Amino acid sequence: MPISTLLVDDEPLARKRMRALLREYDDFDIVGEASNGEEALEKVSELHPQVVFLDVQMPEVDGFEVVRRLPDGERPLIVFVTAYEQYALQAFQVSAVQYLLKPVDREELAKAMTRVRQLALAERDDASNAINELLAQLQRPKSFLQRIVVKSKGRTLLFRIEQVDWFESAGNYVRLHISANGGRERHLLRETMNSLEEKLDPRHFLRIHRSAIVNLERVRELQPTSHGEYIVILADDTRLTLSRVYRDRIEPLLGRL
Repeated sequence: MPISTLLVDDEPLARKRMRALLREYDDFDIVGEASNGEEALEKVSELHPQVVFLDVQMPEVDGFEVVRRLPDGERPLIVFVTAYEQYALQAFQVSAVQYLLKPVDREELAKAMTRVRQLALAERDDASNAINELLAQLQRPKSFLQRIVVKSKGRTLLFRIEQVDWFESAGNYVRLHISANGGRERHLLRETMNSLEEKLDPRHFLRIHRSAIVNLERVRELQPTSHGEYIVILADDTRLTLSRVYRDRIEPLLGRL
Protein backbone atom coordinates (compact mmCIF):
# COMPACT_ATOMS: atom_id res chain seq x y z
CA MET A 1 0.00 0.00 0.00
CA PRO A 2 1.41 3.46 -0.92
CA ILE A 3 2.67 5.65 1.90
CA SER A 4 0.21 8.53 2.30
CA THR A 5 1.97 11.89 2.10
CA LEU A 6 1.08 15.49 2.96
CA LEU A 7 3.01 18.50 1.58
CA VAL A 8 3.16 21.64 3.73
CA ASP A 9 4.83 24.82 2.46
CA ASP A 10 3.69 28.44 2.21
CA GLU A 11 5.48 28.76 -1.14
CA PRO A 12 3.43 27.38 -4.09
CA LEU A 13 6.56 26.92 -6.19
CA ALA A 14 8.16 24.82 -3.46
CA ARG A 15 5.07 22.58 -3.24
CA LYS A 16 5.03 22.25 -7.04
CA ARG A 17 8.68 21.16 -7.06
CA MET A 18 8.07 18.58 -4.31
CA ARG A 19 5.10 17.17 -6.23
CA ALA A 20 7.29 16.78 -9.31
CA LEU A 21 10.08 15.09 -7.35
CA LEU A 22 7.74 12.69 -5.55
CA ARG A 23 6.23 11.47 -8.83
CA GLU A 24 9.36 9.38 -9.17
CA TYR A 25 8.31 7.33 -6.11
CA ASP A 26 5.40 5.02 -6.88
CA ASP A 27 5.13 3.89 -3.26
CA PHE A 28 4.27 7.41 -2.05
CA ASP A 29 0.81 8.90 -2.56
CA ILE A 30 0.28 12.67 -2.06
CA VAL A 31 -3.11 12.82 -0.33
CA GLY A 32 -3.13 16.57 0.29
CA GLU A 33 -1.33 19.90 0.59
CA ALA A 34 -1.34 22.77 3.06
CA SER A 35 -0.07 26.33 2.65
CA ASN A 36 0.34 27.23 6.34
CA GLY A 37 0.69 25.72 9.79
CA GLU A 38 -2.96 25.92 10.82
CA GLU A 39 -4.08 24.26 7.60
CA ALA A 40 -1.43 21.59 8.11
CA LEU A 41 -2.86 20.69 11.52
CA GLU A 42 -6.34 20.41 10.01
CA LYS A 43 -5.13 18.23 7.14
CA VAL A 44 -3.24 15.87 9.45
CA SER A 45 -6.37 15.43 11.58
CA GLU A 46 -8.54 14.91 8.51
CA LEU A 47 -6.30 12.79 6.27
CA HIS A 48 -4.06 10.95 8.78
CA PRO A 49 -1.00 10.93 6.47
CA GLN A 50 1.88 8.61 7.30
CA VAL A 51 4.49 11.22 6.37
CA VAL A 52 4.50 15.02 6.16
CA PHE A 53 7.04 17.06 4.21
CA LEU A 54 6.98 20.13 6.43
CA ASP A 55 8.45 23.57 5.73
CA VAL A 56 10.27 25.08 8.72
CA GLN A 57 9.89 28.79 7.93
CA MET A 58 6.20 29.75 7.74
CA PRO A 59 4.41 32.85 9.05
CA GLU A 60 2.47 32.70 12.34
CA VAL A 61 2.69 28.92 12.86
CA ASP A 62 6.06 27.53 11.77
CA GLY A 63 7.04 23.90 11.28
CA PHE A 64 8.29 23.44 14.84
CA GLU A 65 5.00 24.72 16.26
CA VAL A 66 3.04 22.35 13.99
CA VAL A 67 4.95 19.37 15.40
CA ARG A 68 4.48 20.60 18.99
CA ARG A 69 0.72 20.86 18.49
CA LEU A 70 0.24 17.45 16.89
CA PRO A 71 -1.36 14.95 19.29
CA ASP A 72 0.99 12.05 20.06
CA GLY A 73 -1.47 9.51 18.73
CA GLU A 74 -1.86 11.37 15.41
CA ARG A 75 1.76 12.32 14.80
CA PRO A 76 3.00 11.21 11.37
CA LEU A 77 6.59 10.89 10.26
CA ILE A 78 8.09 14.33 9.65
CA VAL A 79 10.58 15.31 6.96
CA PHE A 80 11.55 18.91 7.60
CA VAL A 81 12.20 21.10 4.56
CA THR A 82 14.12 24.35 5.02
CA ALA A 83 15.94 27.01 3.06
CA TYR A 84 18.40 27.52 5.92
CA GLU A 85 21.29 25.24 6.81
CA GLN A 86 21.87 25.45 10.56
CA TYR A 87 23.92 23.51 13.08
CA ALA A 88 20.94 21.73 14.54
CA LEU A 89 19.95 20.38 11.16
CA GLN A 90 23.05 18.22 11.08
CA ALA A 91 21.36 16.00 13.66
CA PHE A 92 18.76 14.99 11.06
CA GLN A 93 21.22 12.84 9.17
CA VAL A 94 21.58 10.42 12.10
CA SER A 95 18.00 10.70 13.40
CA ALA A 96 14.89 8.72 12.57
CA VAL A 97 13.45 11.78 10.82
CA GLN A 98 15.27 13.53 7.97
CA TYR A 99 15.53 17.08 6.64
CA LEU A 100 15.86 18.46 3.14
CA LEU A 101 17.57 21.69 2.22
CA LYS A 102 15.96 23.88 -0.44
CA PRO A 103 16.35 23.66 -3.36
CA VAL A 104 15.72 19.96 -2.79
CA ASP A 105 18.46 17.72 -4.14
CA ARG A 106 17.37 14.40 -5.70
CA GLU A 107 20.15 12.44 -4.01
CA GLU A 108 19.29 13.82 -0.56
CA LEU A 109 15.60 13.18 -1.22
CA ALA A 110 16.38 9.54 -2.05
CA LYS A 111 18.12 9.15 1.33
CA ALA A 112 15.15 10.69 3.11
CA MET A 113 12.68 8.41 1.28
CA THR A 114 14.67 5.32 2.23
CA ARG A 115 14.55 6.35 5.89
CA VAL A 116 10.83 7.13 5.72
CA ARG A 117 10.12 3.69 4.25
CA GLN A 118 11.99 2.08 7.14
CA LEU A 119 10.02 4.08 9.71
CA ALA A 120 6.71 3.44 7.97
CA LEU A 121 7.25 -0.25 8.65
CA ALA A 122 8.30 0.34 12.26
CA GLU A 123 5.99 0.58 15.22
CA ARG A 124 4.36 3.98 15.79
CA ASP A 125 5.90 4.31 19.23
CA ASP A 126 9.41 4.05 17.80
CA ALA A 127 8.65 6.75 15.22
CA SER A 128 7.16 9.04 17.87
CA ASN A 129 10.27 8.71 20.06
CA ALA A 130 12.49 9.58 17.10
CA ILE A 131 10.50 12.73 16.37
CA ASN A 132 10.55 13.84 20.01
CA GLU A 133 14.31 13.42 20.09
CA LEU A 134 14.73 15.40 16.89
CA LEU A 135 12.44 18.19 18.07
CA ALA A 136 14.45 18.51 21.29
CA GLN A 137 17.62 18.91 19.22
CA LEU A 138 16.04 21.57 17.04
CA GLN A 139 14.82 23.64 19.97
CA ARG A 140 18.23 23.99 21.56
CA PRO A 141 19.13 27.68 21.56
CA LYS A 142 21.45 28.74 18.75
CA SER A 143 23.50 31.87 18.95
CA PHE A 144 24.40 33.63 15.74
CA LEU A 145 27.39 35.80 14.95
CA GLN A 146 27.22 39.23 16.56
CA ARG A 147 30.69 40.46 15.60
CA ILE A 148 33.23 39.73 12.88
CA VAL A 149 36.94 39.70 13.76
CA VAL A 150 39.33 40.51 10.90
CA LYS A 151 43.12 40.50 11.01
CA SER A 152 44.63 42.99 8.59
CA LYS A 153 48.22 44.28 8.34
CA GLY A 154 49.05 43.46 11.92
CA ARG A 155 45.81 44.89 13.25
CA THR A 156 42.76 43.12 14.66
CA LEU A 157 39.54 44.79 13.52
CA LEU A 158 36.11 44.19 15.02
CA PHE A 159 32.88 44.92 13.14
CA ARG A 160 29.27 44.52 14.21
CA ILE A 161 27.56 41.97 11.98
CA GLU A 162 24.93 44.53 10.91
CA GLN A 163 27.70 46.68 9.39
CA VAL A 164 28.26 44.06 6.67
CA ASP A 165 26.44 44.88 3.42
CA TRP A 166 27.22 41.54 1.79
CA PHE A 167 29.65 38.63 1.78
CA GLU A 168 31.46 37.51 -1.37
CA SER A 169 33.20 34.20 -1.99
CA ALA A 170 36.91 34.61 -2.69
CA GLY A 171 38.49 31.17 -3.01
CA ASN A 172 39.34 29.90 0.47
CA TYR A 173 38.32 33.28 1.87
CA VAL A 174 35.20 35.39 2.16
CA ARG A 175 35.38 39.07 1.23
CA LEU A 176 33.40 41.35 3.54
CA HIS A 177 31.82 44.47 2.05
CA ILE A 178 31.30 46.78 5.02
CA SER A 179 29.76 50.18 5.67
CA ALA A 180 31.87 51.70 8.44
CA ASN A 181 33.26 55.06 9.56
CA GLY A 182 31.19 56.92 7.01
CA GLY A 183 32.60 54.95 4.08
CA ARG A 184 32.90 51.51 2.55
CA GLU A 185 35.58 48.96 3.37
CA ARG A 186 36.53 45.52 2.09
CA HIS A 187 38.28 42.88 4.16
CA LEU A 188 39.17 39.21 3.73
CA LEU A 189 38.10 36.60 6.25
CA ARG A 190 39.51 33.06 6.23
CA GLU A 191 36.19 31.22 6.12
CA THR A 192 34.11 29.24 3.64
CA MET A 193 30.72 30.50 2.50
CA ASN A 194 28.94 27.37 3.73
CA SER A 195 30.50 27.60 7.18
CA LEU A 196 29.75 31.33 7.41
CA GLU A 197 26.14 30.86 6.32
CA GLU A 198 25.55 28.48 9.23
CA LYS A 199 26.69 31.17 11.66
CA LEU A 200 24.49 33.96 10.30
CA ASP A 201 20.96 34.71 11.49
CA PRO A 202 18.70 33.73 8.54
CA ARG A 203 16.25 36.44 9.58
CA HIS A 204 18.82 39.05 8.56
CA PHE A 205 21.14 37.41 6.02
CA LEU A 206 20.20 35.45 2.89
CA ARG A 207 22.26 33.33 0.49
CA ILE A 208 21.28 34.45 -3.00
CA HIS A 209 24.11 32.88 -5.00
CA ARG A 210 26.85 30.36 -4.37
CA SER A 211 29.20 33.35 -4.13
CA ALA A 212 27.02 35.92 -2.33
CA ILE A 213 25.19 36.38 0.97
CA VAL A 214 23.34 39.68 1.48
CA ASN A 215 22.25 41.70 4.48
CA LEU A 216 18.48 41.99 3.93
CA GLU A 217 18.48 45.46 5.49
CA ARG A 218 20.67 46.64 2.60
CA VAL A 219 18.42 45.35 -0.22
CA ARG A 220 16.73 48.23 -2.04
CA GLU A 221 15.31 46.70 -5.20
CA LEU A 222 14.77 43.45 -7.09
CA GLN A 223 14.71 43.33 -10.89
CA PRO A 224 13.61 40.12 -12.68
CA THR A 225 15.62 39.05 -15.73
CA SER A 226 14.63 37.03 -18.76
CA HIS A 227 16.55 33.99 -17.49
CA GLY A 228 14.48 33.28 -14.37
CA GLU A 229 16.98 35.10 -12.19
CA TYR A 230 16.80 38.42 -10.32
CA ILE A 231 19.14 41.36 -9.99
CA VAL A 232 19.42 42.35 -6.32
CA ILE A 233 20.28 46.04 -5.92
CA LEU A 234 21.71 47.15 -2.59
CA ALA A 235 21.46 50.57 -0.97
CA ASP A 236 24.90 51.54 -2.32
CA ASP A 237 23.87 50.54 -5.89
CA THR A 238 25.80 47.26 -5.79
CA ARG A 239 24.13 44.85 -8.24
CA LEU A 240 24.15 41.14 -7.40
CA THR A 241 22.51 38.12 -9.01
CA LEU A 242 19.90 35.98 -7.30
CA SER A 243 20.55 32.76 -9.22
CA ARG A 244 17.96 30.23 -10.32
CA VAL A 245 19.37 27.71 -7.84
CA TYR A 246 18.28 30.00 -5.01
CA ARG A 247 15.11 31.43 -6.57
CA ASP A 248 12.89 29.41 -4.20
CA ARG A 249 14.06 31.95 -1.63
CA ILE A 250 12.61 34.92 -3.48
CA GLU A 251 9.26 34.87 -1.66
CA PRO A 252 10.81 34.88 1.85
CA LEU A 253 13.07 37.70 0.66
CA LEU A 254 10.13 39.75 -0.58
CA GLY A 255 8.33 39.18 2.69
CA ARG A 256 11.18 40.73 4.66
CA LEU A 257 11.76 43.85 2.60
